[in-house]
Amino acid sequence: MAHVIAEPCIGVKDAACVEVCPVDAIVEGEDQYFINADECIDCGACELECPVEAIFPEDELPEEWAHYIEKAAQFFAAATA
Repeated sequence: MAHVIAEPCIGVKDAACVEVCPVDAIVEGEDQYFINADECIDCGACELECPVEAIFPEDELPEEWAHYIEKAAQFFAAATA
């Protein structure tokens, strides 16, 4: 299971999460950061560091932000295409 960055990141894009990720799984998108589910080791360091509380374990993501799982998948699919 990976972590997911949701709506509170939009427009803020604080890079604190990027700095603490031990596997460099977080990358910058146009309007937010994204966590690569294939690289995330589920350590939670990013979740603790996020100043706007935008990062959640996938199974704890609030329902209203569930579409951010697909948004991240599409972002990484486009990046590898």
